[in-house]
Parts: sequence; C-alpha cells; structure tokens
Amino acid sequence: MTKHIFVTGGVVSSLGKGLTSASIGMLLENRGLSVRMQKLDPYINVDPGTMSPYQHGEVYVLDDGSETDLDLGHYERFTNSPLTRHSNYTTGQIYQSVINKERRGEFLGQTVQVIPHITNEIKQVLGKLAGEDVDVVITEIGGTVGDIESQPFLEAIRQYSLDVGKENCVYIHLTLVPYLKAAGELKTKPTQHSVGQLRQIGIQPDFLICRTERSLNHDERAKIALFCNVPVEAVIEEKDKDFSIYEVPVSLVENKLDELIVRRLGLPAKKLDLDHWHDLLHRLRNPKHEISIAVVGKYAEHHDAYKSIYESLDHAGIENLAQVRIQRIHSEAVEREGPERLLAGVDGILVPGGFGERGIEGKIEAVRFARERGIPYFGICLGMQCAVVEFARNVIGLAGANSTEFHKDTPHPVICLLDEQKTITDKGGTMRLGAQPAKLTPDSRVAEAYGREEISERHRHRYEFNNVYRQQFAANGMNVTGTSPDGSLVEIIEVPDHPWFVAVQFHPEFKSQPTRAHPLFAGFVAAAVARHGQRSEQPQEVDSP
Repeated sequence: MTKHIFVTGGVVSSLGKGLTSASIGMLLENRGLSVRMQKLDPYINVDPGTMSPYQHGEVYVLDDGSETDLDLGHYERFTNSPLTRHSNYTTGQIYQSVINKERRGEFLGQTVQVIPHITNEIKQVLGKLAGEDVDVVITEIGGTVGDIESQPFLEAIRQYSLDVGKENCVYIHLTLVPYLKAAGELKTKPTQHSVGQLRQIGIQPDFLICRTERSLNHDERAKIALFCNVPVEAVIEEKDKDFSIYEVPVSLVENKLDELIVRRLGLPAKKLDLDHWHDLLHRLRNPKHEISIAVVGKYAEHHDAYKSIYESLDHAGIENLAQVRIQRIHSEAVEREGPERLLAGVDGILVPGGFGERGIEGKIEAVRFARERGIPYFGICLGMQCAVVEFARNVIGLAGANSTEFHKDTPHPVICLLDEQKTITDKGGTMRLGAQPAKLTPDSRVAEAYGREEISERHRHRYEFNNVYRQQFAANGMNVTGTSPDGSLVEIIEVPDHPWFVAVQFHPEFKSQPTRAHPLFAGFVAAAVARHGQRSEQPQEVDSP
C-alpha cells in the first residue's frame, strides 16, 4: 500500500513547508522510492491564477496547464515527481466540486456539511496520487495550525489514517523555536502550543522539524520531546541557512530524518547517496566567476513574484561555476531615473513576464539599453513582447508601435491578442497555458543551446507576435528562430548580430533544476560570464590627480 506523509506548519507562516517537503521527497527518491508530491491550499480561490503576485508570489504552471502554488516549483526543482492538476488543490476547488455534486443530486437530498462531505472530498483527492507504482505520497497542508480555514484539511488528514491504517501515515509538523535576544535563550512554548492544537483535533505528530536561528541543545530537544509527546530523536533541528536553500536536504540527513521515516513506514529503501548533491553545493561554494544580472520587473521588490527566475539563474550559475549577483530593478524606476543610472555595469539584463501597462516603458528602455550596449539580454514572455516593441520603434522605425494590451489603437500592433482569446471574458484559467511543442531554426543560438530542433515549453499568456510584421523584423536583423510546429505562432526571437539577445514567449524557468540548469538560462549566464571577462581585461581609465 502507498504510504502517506502529511506536512503541517505551526506558530507562524512562511517557515518553508514547501522546501522541507521537497527536500524529504528528494531524499526518499534518492533511496530508490517512488514519490508523489501534493499541496493543499486553504484559500477559497479556485487557483492562484487571478491572485496578485504581491500577495501570492508567482503562479507556477505545470505541463497540463494547471496554474498552481509556487511551492510546486520546489517540488519539481528537488524531485522527479510528475506533477499534474491532482498535485494542487484549494478550498475553492474542494467546495466547487461538492457544490456541483449537490446540484446534480448525488447526495440524495442529504444536508451537505463540512463533515462528512467536505472532508470526504479532501480524502478523495489525497488518494488520487496513490497507486501500485507509488511508494510515498507527500502532502503539504498550506497555512498554519489554528487558522480557521485550515481546519477541514486537518480533520481530513486525521480521518485518513483511520481509513488506510496508522502504520501507513506519518505526520510531520514544522514549527518555529524563536530566540529571544533579551532573555538570551530559545523559547519552546510556541511549539508546545502549536502541537497542543494539533493534538486537540486528534493528530499526534510523529516528527517535529524545528526552524531556529540557533542550534538546539540536548536539554531543549528533551523539553520539546517531553511536552509534545515524541521521542527525542524525532525532534529535528532545521537551522536557518545563510548560504543556500539547497543545504536543507543535507541538514535533514544530519538529523537522520530520512532514516527515521523509512523505519517508521517500513519501507524497503536502499542506502542514501548524496554525492551529486554535495558536488552541487561544492560548486556553489567555490565559484570561479562572479557576475551581476539585472532583473527588470514590475514586482522587483517582492522576491517570490519571480521565484523560479531567480532559482533558474542560480542553477545556471552552478553550471557555469559562477556566482550570480542578482540586481532587482523596478521597471518604474527605470522610467523615472533612466537605464544608464540603474543598469550601468551589469553583465546581463533579464526582463521577465507580467501583466498590465504599469512599468512597461521602463522594460522597453532596459531592452534598448541591452541591445545598443551589447549586453546579453534574455526576455521571457512579456520580456519578449517588450523586445519586439522596442525593436519595431527604434530599429525598424515604426513610430508608436506597441502591444494592443497596452494601446488598443496603436498604429503598429506588433503584439496582438490571440484569436481564440478575443471572445473570452473570464480571467481564471483562460490563457494559453501549459506545455506546447515548438520547432527551432537549425544553426540558431537557441538550437545550439538546446542541442535539438524540437522542444516543449510551458506557456502562460494571451498576446502573441503579430505575423503581419514578421518579414519587416527579419529584414532589419531580428530573426524568428522558434515557432509552433505549424509555423503560425512565434515562440522565440533572436538578434544574431549581438553577443546574446534571445527572447521567448514561454516560461523556461519552470523547467530548470539545480542539477540540470535550463539550457537557455545556462547560455545566458555563459554569455554574461564572457562579457564580464572581456570587460575585466580592458584597461581601466585612471583619473588624473
């Protein structure tokens, strides 16, 4: 029977349940086990697709087109678990499904209630990833214990162990052990209260993972164990990582968590081998180069809005033995202060995706700065569209060129709405979403990077390159080097007469891993390393005394 691991969080939010869950999944996979990952989110939105990046961070898109929580990015970066729409459920989806069943009469006139109808629906989704070929399903419960919106999910996972047997379920609780500087000591009381709330609803954690900025001594572990009713060895220290999130799995191994889980569930696992992961960390700690990349975005002040972008740059840095210093530049600041002041001295410029008119002219100015100064440029989704608009205005000479998203009456709509989008009024789940095939032009920069001429990448957008202008762009030095298989949709553009100028309509950041950087990110960072080296070799001017 498939075993289940449930990961909950307590005391405060943002402790890193997703990262911890992904790390556990990676360790169990490394032990030869088949793992599936799942996140249950307590918000009522059907999915995060219509939520503000300032509140929710990035929307992570899967191959099947599902718009999901950003924690699923951790799952894919750390594990090989195949993710689908069954890997992320929200309260909105659960209630919507139950209401639809009630409208169809499936409950035969019963009064529909949270228990048992909502909890039964949750238990059904818990079982969707189980199967004969799956050893372990790891389910992360979003939110914090004590939140009213999380209660149906906690009740459902309590019931689930009664359905499948307690020997087939493990409960892991991630909690905070804060350090009070004034008292000069760690405080275990918040953890005691958090576990107490879990126990009140019938869940006894098997393991406690304690986030802390200071190491736990034996007495502190023993105290937590005694008051939370777990063995001392089940109190796992997860000290804050100053260097890299990729240290988390190693930290868990040092606390023998993987060994304890395997033993508790009676899993036939092989010996752990983390040589490849230690090599990754060695490359991170010992870079040969240091470069700066400016990410010019609309949500630059919010790290999670471009989470996968930043991680992909780190992955490319690992592959190129380079430490990537990321400069988060707000596109509206570029509009106010100019690119010369904010972008001078960087080794590469990346413009990511986004929606809406705010900050667009700043992104376009950043593109122009990169193109004219020979700075490696990488445009993603909206970043490609801005590159097209900039080139149309400043190279081809199409005055007023724009996207119809920002100026519906532009004289030169070089970016326009997809035909199938023109009659759509709902916002959620209606874009061009998920994995789409593309063909690449032989001998192009992108074909060289990928090492092949047929690819599949994930999309999330409504607007496209206007084919009416394709010949004008080619005649002026911007080539279309990637299209949909039938050639009707432009997926990639390049400026060959430039050190590295590539822009794509899709989101390559969703397919990058620390052990296998995405080829376009790797190529972009390699170009930035080369530029940095060339600049370092040039003689520096010395001011006269």
